[in-house]
Amino acid sequence: MSQLIAVEKVDYPFPAKPKVLTVDQQQFYVQEIKSLLKQKNAKLIAHYYTDPEIQALAEATGGCISDSLEMARFGRDCDADTLIIAGVKFMGETAKILSPEKTVLMPTLEATCSLDIGCPEDKFAAFCDAHPDHTVVVYANTSAAVKARADWVVTSSIALEIVEHLDSLGEKIIWAPDRHLGAYIAKKTGADMLMWQGECIVHDEFSAKALLDMKHLYPDAAILVHPESPASVVALADAVGSTTQLIKAAQTLPNSHFIVATDRGIFYKMQQAAPGKILLEAPTAGNGATCKSCAHCPWMAMNGLQAIYQSLTDNSGHEIKVDEALRQRALVPLDRMLAFSAELKMKISSNI
Repeated sequence: MSQLIAVEKVDYPFPAKPKVLTVDQQQFYVQEIKSLLKQKNAKLIAHYYTDPEIQALAEATGGCISDSLEMARFGRDCDADTLIIAGVKFMGETAKILSPEKTVLMPTLEATCSLDIGCPEDKFAAFCDAHPDHTVVVYANTSAAVKARADWVVTSSIALEIVEHLDSLGEKIIWAPDRHLGAYIAKKTGADMLMWQGECIVHDEFSAKALLDMKHLYPDAAILVHPESPASVVALADAVGSTTQLIKAAQTLPNSHFIVATDRGIFYKMQQAAPGKILLEAPTAGNGATCKSCAHCPWMAMNGLQAIYQSLTDNSGHEIKVDEALRQRALVPLDRMLAFSAELKMKISSNI
């Protein structure tokens, strides 16, 4: 059983597109960043949804390209003094929560997330207070303050397993903020969930009708869908999962063509993982200027080479700071997720 929570519609403050660099400018910033990363004992940690040149630079400098869960683990476990988080602000906050002794920088602190914006701390806390008999589970795409109010933090790669676990204990769940992912998990588990009505602007725009039209053009293509997408889109999928899980699906499924319903930034690593496959962007509900995201997060696109260089040359305006009392409260549900994930991996490996 699942119920939706009525929340106000949010108007998202879309950022301006970053300046396009010339080839010479790109080469300059790449070389300077490589040198500065060495000087400062810093690591570049990039999300799959950042632009290809950012991911390539993270790869070339011993950093990390991954989903938000592995980004958090890598930042915590690596021996760098400074972490450059190329992603959106909640990822930088998560890195700081797990690694308080490290300097955490972001190319821009203005890179946010529609899910984060759509789940304000005060309104969410009031709702939780009104349902004290529920276990609070929040998606990683939330602020440090919302995480601090939660019992569990989850990412899309482990949300299903954690909710299954809680449901097996008979717990009723408050889920926030992504309504599509929440509905997908509720359907899979049958868990009793109260769901916040947030959405990712990228995944919310994928269209089942347009996807069916594309499938007719490529009848042998497998459809890969992130569960932040609407249920009508998920219903058409050959594989549903997190970014890491979708990359694995492209590797293992026998199809030669894939229609991919997630941010097109994933194509960089997906193509590496499945070099012989043809990757096609799933269509959004809009055409051209009428779509909000056009299958690429506008805030992820703010992570340019110039901004990374600036973060390494002048920390002011780039450093993530989290109040220590808030950090300690947010650390509890994050550690709970990481411990559960580690235990789950051990169980899976022992059964192989």
